[in-house]
Amino acid sequence: MNVLVALAAVAGLFVVGMLGGVLGLGWIFGVIIPSLALLLFLGGMVAKVMGWSKSAVPFRIPTSCGQQKSLDWIPHSRLENPHTPLQAAGRMVLEVLFFRSLLRNTKAELVDGRRLVYRTDHLLWFAGLLMHWSFLIIILRHFRLMTNPVPGFVTFIENVDGFLEIGLPAVFITTITFLLGVTVLFYRRLTNPQVRYISLIGDYFPLFIFLGIGLSGVWMRHLDKVDIAAVKELMVGLFHFAPVVPEGISPVFYGHLFLASVLLAYFPFSKLTHMAGVFLSPTRNMANNNRAVRHVNPWDYPVKVHTYEEYEDELREKMVGAGVPVDKPLEKE
Repeated sequence: MNVLVALAAVAGLFVVGMLGGVLGLGWIFGVIIPSLALLLFLGGMVAKVMGWSKSAVPFRIPTSCGQQKSLDWIPHSRLENPHTPLQAAGRMVLEVLFFRSLLRNTKAELVDGRRLVYRTDHLLWFAGLLMHWSFLIIILRHFRLMTNPVPGFVTFIENVDGFLEIGLPAVFITTITFLLGVTVLFYRRLTNPQVRYISLIGDYFPLFIFLGIGLSGVWMRHLDKVDIAAVKELMVGLFHFAPVVPEGISPVFYGHLFLASVLLAYFPFSKLTHMAGVFLSPTRNMANNNRAVRHVNPWDYPVKVHTYEEYEDELREKMVGAGVPVDKPLEKE
């Protein structure tokens, strides 16, 4: 049911965007909605990060799976158990760019119905890496539609991405890898009983949004080609805060753009905020130097306590009456 609801929601949003193009609502679906979505994305992400940054971290709690720095003759795992801020930064780089902790992900399976076996789950790591890197490159490629003249790095990325020169226009490698990565992640969520059990609509919705954006992009580039000059005129106008809405843009483009706008607006209120949250995770961004540096808890303010001596002085008579041993005998009158 969660899958069907998420699929129906994304399909309905795409149809709404297409209807906007058919009904001539180019200013609403091509200018106003994307602009509001971008503002909501930026404002929402800034608010999230500001909220997280105000959360106190009273203890140093980095996750470690290697030897902590100790005696000089004991090998130290600098990235697994960083001792300095520079080593922690190196660990963060590997985490953000290569999903290093996900590479160690394991899955548990029952073999012969009775034996529990742990295995590495490299498919999840590879699919996640494939999808995220492909999505980043696709976003950078889209700067061709937003800038004039086109930056040199965008042309370089396009040349490398389409070096196979398959078809006309050329099929980009990231087009295939992005759709493949999203499909594998969706297939895993659908077929793994444990993952499917904990999956909600909010877990399927982004995957279908990504699939919808990717498939509609493939449709416009290779099947039902849009007026790319008109699309660039619209996007350059948006990028330079001088919006214009040319005639003759395909409704498929408006569906594609509307899905992208929904993704931007949805981003700050979903699990997708891990994009920013990973940088503020104390289990990742802190150095584990507890043996070398004394860290004082900022919340360790004086607390009024009730000592045992005070407790016994207050209740000594009742304790003696109940047969409870006391440190001081009951004074006789």
